[in-house]
Amino acid sequence: MVSYWLLFIFPAYLAIKFIKPSNYYSNKKDFSQWKIEWKITFVILTLMIGLRHQVGGDWNQYLEMLDSYSDNPSSTYEFGFQDPAFVFFNWLAAKTGLGIYLVNLLSAIFFSWGLIVFCQTQPRQWLAMVVAVPYLITVVAMGYTRQGVAIGIAMLGMIALERGSILRFTLFIGLAALFHKSAIILLPMAVIANTKNRIFTFLWVGVAFLLLYFLMVQEALTFLLSGYLEDAMQSSGAAIRVSMNALPAVLFLIFKKRFKLTSEQYSFWLWMSWSALFLVMLLMVSPSSTAVDRIALYWIPVQLFVLSRLPNALGDLNGRNYLWVMLVVFYSAAVHFVWLFYADTAYAWLPYKFFPLIWLWQ
Repeated sequence: MVSYWLLFIFPAYLAIKFIKPSNYYSNKKDFSQWKIEWKITFVILTLMIGLRHQVGGDWNQYLEMLDSYSDNPSSTYEFGFQDPAFVFFNWLAAKTGLGIYLVNLLSAIFFSWGLIVFCQTQPRQWLAMVVAVPYLITVVAMGYTRQGVAIGIAMLGMIALERGSILRFTLFIGLAALFHKSAIILLPMAVIANTKNRIFTFLWVGVAFLLLYFLMVQEALTFLLSGYLEDAMQSSGAAIRVSMNALPAVLFLIFKKRFKLTSEQYSFWLWMSWSALFLVMLLMVSPSSTAVDRIALYWIPVQLFVLSRLPNALGDLNGRNYLWVMLVVFYSAAVHFVWLFYADTAYAWLPYKFFPLIWLWQ
């Protein structure tokens, strides 16, 4: 458990140290341009997520998946039915003999890159990372590997869309869908949030959506419907997790005029907030809380965006706003504490084990 708290304390310390907000548009995708603190964070995240050992609720499921590729790595049926990019990771791991650790390490690189670039677009970059640690990093990236990668790539798409690049958003979502098909659920946001040329955007984004659907989703849809809806799969704590998206969504809708955003940013995050509230209503009527819970994972960036900008919205735009920053840090620490100590599935994450150390001790 100490490892998870160190993972939280590091960005929390930096969020307080660099408490004055920075440039809103300071994302740098070139690793060489990152400050040393971000380079260290990238390495830590990649190693902790990628080289974890027997950590995560789906650990055995991913091992079984890898074993199936090891037995028959050239299976075109599995390559077509499963998520192609993730299948490639497993195929590569089977061919090299590096096992689940190579799969997780490659996945961690994609996730960590997308998350850090997203955080760097926020005025309080480290505060966004603090918000990400308790659930997005600890639970999703270390537990739901495929969706973790998809969310990391989707966040790059969100940056593109809030800056008016619908084409890049579509390409990023398409890439994310190669790791987990469910990522295409974000694609309609390009039409909803777009403030210009909506008819044209609707036509070509609609074509992209249908293409991805027929190529990647249609075959698996029957399985997903029977697995989630017909069997009425339930997830304990789904209501809490969906509410964690709804809380910042409500705050954004209430104080939206205080968030200093471009028209593209405002439109995108407005619709993301409304749809986060829609997921709450959907949870109330859905026969499967698990289905809604997994869809809601793609709305976690709402937490990072709103909560990291909340001190600026409620305090001085360019001020330190120490009290509001500490409030967000304490809220995130409380989420971290509650999940580690009281979540029904936390046992699958505890204790944290690091593969290189396990290997040395054997």
